[in-house]
Amino acid sequence: MTPTMICKLTVPRFLSITIVLLASQPLSAQKKRIPPGGRIAIVADERLAALRNAPNLSARLIRRLSRGRLVSVRDTRHTREGVVFHRVVVTRRTSGWIQSEAVISSWRTGDDMRLSYLIAGSDEFDRVARARIFLDIFPHSRLLPAVLLMLGEAAEEAAAKLSREAQRRFERREIREGAPEFTYFMNYIGLDRYNRQGVTFTFDRSSKQFHYEGGAWREVLRRYPNSRQAIEARIRLQNLSTQK
Repeated sequence: MTPTMICKLTVPRFLSITIVLLASQPLSAQKKRIPPGGRIAIVADERLAALRNAPNLSARLIRRLSRGRLVSVRDTRHTREGVVFHRVVVTRRTSGWIQSEAVISSWRTGDDMRLSYLIAGSDEFDRVARARIFLDIFPHSRLLPAVLLMLGEAAEEAAAKLSREAQRRFERREIREGAPEFTYFMNYIGLDRYNRQGVTFTFDRSSKQFHYEGGAWREVLRRYPNSRQAIEARIRLQNLSTQK
């Protein structure tokens, strides 16, 4: 089943697209087949996700796994250098060894903390994508409010960058008669990968600026109204309301 998409027009100055994610099914499960057997983990740090034919950093590379890829962990080995490898199954025909830090899972103690550190050290879209993995894998973690805030901050920063890119892309001389100008912005290809992560933006037609829609902050207020993060979320939403 795919996410349901709803397009909504607000006052003439602002337009917004809202994507409603199906909470009953994690994003990763919608995209990937679950590999057979073992304990399921997901690639969160693609920099270390080299699948090898032996538990050794010098072993032959089979393939490199992408972020968000599901794997089935079958065995674990330690090298003399102290590096931990998991033997994983990717598909019925593909298996190998991968460095343990490349993947996270709900069954491994402390992985929510480790992923939160990785998110905090990530930039732009990487932060959004890794935060989305956290929301899918650790829906009840005590760190969730902080991760939601980081997701919102990353989306807000992305909005400014997307605005600059779209303005350069859609200079007036490039837009001919036909479709309204704002529709080119709302269909800007740079928005696509954020939409697939459940992150959406509003568009100010007068300033030609995107703004984060604020879903992560509202989620903090809904689920954790008395938390420290809720204070920051309220401030962010108030600022968003002032912009509108």
